[in-house]
Amino acid sequence: MIRLAKTHRDWALGFEDETWWSRFAQPTLRAWSEPDEPLRLVEQVEQVKQADDAEPKALACYGLLLRWMTEMEAAQEQVWLRFVDGRPVSAITTQYLEWCCIKLHGMGLRVLALIWDNAPWHISRAVRNWIKDHNRRVKRTGEGVRILVCKLPVKSPWLNPIEPKWAHGKRRIVEPNRTLSANELAERVCAAFDCIHEDHLTIPENVP
Repeated sequence: MIRLAKTHRDWALGFEDETWWSRFAQPTLRAWSEPDEPLRLVEQVEQVKQADDAEPKALACYGLLLRWMTEMEAAQEQVWLRFVDGRPVSAITTQYLEWCCIKLHGMGLRVLALIWDNAPWHISRAVRNWIKDHNRRVKRTGEGVRILVCKLPVKSPWLNPIEPKWAHGKRRIVEPNRTLSANELAERVCAAFDCIHEDHLTIPENVP
């Protein structure tokens, strides 16, 4: 599918995944420092969460590493992020896919070659039916972006190029001296990936 997407200028290749951005856990870091002045980070372990801190310990986030070719045959790459109030579920996944398709349609693209893993909220009946209905509607009306899904082999995160971007991003947003608020965390993540902090996705009230 990757080779096929590269031969169509009206196709986009998308590597999708979700991750959690913790307000407390610190990633493994290496940094230069003077021999007699070692760099020290204040460990933001969960035990330091204050009793009056009502914000979540971590924020779930959907991400799409998007690659496409312009009319001038120039390769383009972006990461599109949407944070979640809660956790990834099928009803959130379909919202995210619809948002991505609307943006792609505005760019003049017609097909999203979507590569993702076998997470339950990717392969559920609700998501598969939504994609099927969505593609039928696009075919019937001639408007919108079709989604062609390619599932990665089980337990093969190294095949998804968005995975290292998560790791680098978590190093870039480290705050060494204090705990970030949930909004500060989301703003810092979006700045690291050069994207807009959109409204968070939420589960519709009529979904059980």
